[in-house]
Amino acid sequence: MREASERLADAETTASADHRKAQKDSNVHRSAIYPIGSEFALCHAQSQLMSAVVGVLNESLTESIRGFYKLRKAFVTLDAILAAEDKYMRGHSQQTISARTSIDSLQSNRSVRSTKAVPGGFGDAQATTKKPEKSLLNTLRQNEAQAAVKSNAAMKSETDPDEDDDDDEFYDVDETLNDAPKSETYTGHIEINGVIKDLDKTSLDEDSRSETDNLSPPKFLSADHHILDHDPDSDVFSNPVDVFIHSGANLCFGLLLVMISMIPPAFNKLLFIIGFHGDRDRGLRLLWQASKFHNINGAMAGLCLLGYYHAVVGFADILPEPSIIKTSSNEPQQDIQGYPKQRCEALLQDMRARHPKSHLWLLEEARMEAMNRRLSTALSILDSSSQTKSPLKQVEALNMFEKSLNSMYIHNYPLCTESFLNCVKLNNWSHALYYYIAGAAQVESYRHCKMSARSDKETKKHAEKATEYLHLVPQHAGKKKFMARQLPFDVFVTRKIQKWDARAKERGVPFIDAVGVSPLEEMIFFWNGYRRMNEGQMQTSLQNLKWSDESKENKSSWAKEEADEKAVLAVLRAATLRSQGRWDEAARILKDGVLSVPNADLRGGLRDDWTAPCAHYEMGVGAWMRRKEGGKDEVEWVKECERWVEKAAKWDSYELDARVGLKVATAQDTLKKFWQGRKGA
Repeated sequence: MREASERLADAETTASADHRKAQKDSNVHRSAIYPIGSEFALCHAQSQLMSAVVGVLNESLTESIRGFYKLRKAFVTLDAILAAEDKYMRGHSQQTISARTSIDSLQSNRSVRSTKAVPGGFGDAQATTKKPEKSLLNTLRQNEAQAAVKSNAAMKSETDPDEDDDDDEFYDVDETLNDAPKSETYTGHIEINGVIKDLDKTSLDEDSRSETDNLSPPKFLSADHHILDHDPDSDVFSNPVDVFIHSGANLCFGLLLVMISMIPPAFNKLLFIIGFHGDRDRGLRLLWQASKFHNINGAMAGLCLLGYYHAVVGFADILPEPSIIKTSSNEPQQDIQGYPKQRCEALLQDMRARHPKSHLWLLEEARMEAMNRRLSTALSILDSSSQTKSPLKQVEALNMFEKSLNSMYIHNYPLCTESFLNCVKLNNWSHALYYYIAGAAQVESYRHCKMSARSDKETKKHAEKATEYLHLVPQHAGKKKFMARQLPFDVFVTRKIQKWDARAKERGVPFIDAVGVSPLEEMIFFWNGYRRMNEGQMQTSLQNLKWSDESKENKSSWAKEEADEKAVLAVLRAATLRSQGRWDEAARILKDGVLSVPNADLRGGLRDDWTAPCAHYEMGVGAWMRRKEGGKDEVEWVKECERWVEKAAKWDSYELDARVGLKVATAQDTLKKFWQGRKGA
């Protein structure tokens, strides 16, 4: 982290110095679109973005705050570059209309000609059109260039990285005051658009939300954008510097807009600090535009898009259906909403052709196969990719982690255990989680041995391995932090081990028999493996869940089980049934097993407090999936879905709320687009 920070600091300094030189150099590239030195302002913003990533991943709270500060400055710079494109597009369209009108008047044999002539209708004198058109187009280009030069001075203050107050000092705070009294909420103040607010009163209740929504957005946000969406072979991109600026700005700004739009409801206060809001639709369009270009920016945009659709969209359930739209050339094309399968396949094919030796595209191909519920094919691709080592250790680690997840989804317990243990060797980020899932796979092997009456020796071997791996979890938890806090999954798995240890002691049974509802199926739920599993694999999940309440080995103790454990089983079983299209069964199980249980019985101590908000979300998913089935009007189903989703969004803090919140935020975005579509229809 230290070395990365130093290199990025050097990059920022160099970009800033080169930007200053460009302002004084008369021979520097002068673009018809961008202010002078925009290429260096872009490099400066890219360095700030990477510095923000390093700062947030740093375990110091001070460095995390510094990272968000840099994020904001990069956002402003990138927005200014995109504003220059917007200005160019507005001026270009107006001047094009004027030019066409002038051409029409020159070609007219009439004394009076309507200025509202259809563009492209140049009259009957075709032989006389070429020369005037050429001269007018040249004049148009000259006017554009002069306008761009004149606007440089006005734009300089917005894109000049030297204007940033980089000398602002951040002081390390004392993070070791363990004896100081702690409060559940922050009781300080923050100024938002000139209004002082108490953050202890800022919550997710309805009043707070309405206050947030009514705040005026920062000045660099606008609802109407003219996106420069020309193809790489357009005359607009005849200069490679303009290509670099355009593709880089679209990549970075698009990625920022998408990432900020995905911030879960539990982190809405963070938007106050950052000072702006995301725009998922615009961000995706910018990334698709950047992916057209055959440079590093285009490749990164393609990687971001495929990662978004295969990870974020693949993690969510309430999604819009991809629609068919017309392109600028009037050709039918899938829209970017939901999961545009054909567009993603075409993008991956293009990237594989551009970079045939890159392992990253093999990884994305495996993810695409998994999204199409072909997990065995995905594993084959990952195996073939691992035969030739990638020069990047990080790619090898990603490949192994994807293999580990897929083996978990197909219930290959030996491969799942082996793969997650290999993740420990390749990655030092979350060893507690890796050991936990490896142990959970051994728990399933142990239970299968007991139910099938296999040899005691084999059963004992799996019990010992499960106990060993699961008890390694607390030893590795808490070693990595995010914004000076423990990783959410580390907190979750540590509590689970404590819960099972307490149950073993209380009941006087071995640790392996104190483990509750299938921990492996629980992990499949949190990773939404159902989106990738076929019917047979989901049926195996249902069989695994029967251990708790139907197997003769555990049925007698299940009657004495606590409410929160029964709620875990209800949510996992309902989610699996819902994924099979068995909506009524899923809804009945959720209502009986979770929604009818007093919330106090599901919270506190070592209980699993995530079941109630997840049950509300699952009810919303069921309503959304049934909207096309009839029985109710589509609008009624969507309204029901919205009620459940909003309840989940406003829930108090609980374990893994940020992870579940990603799905909730995507659902809210989908519902918002649904109602916008109804208004526009």
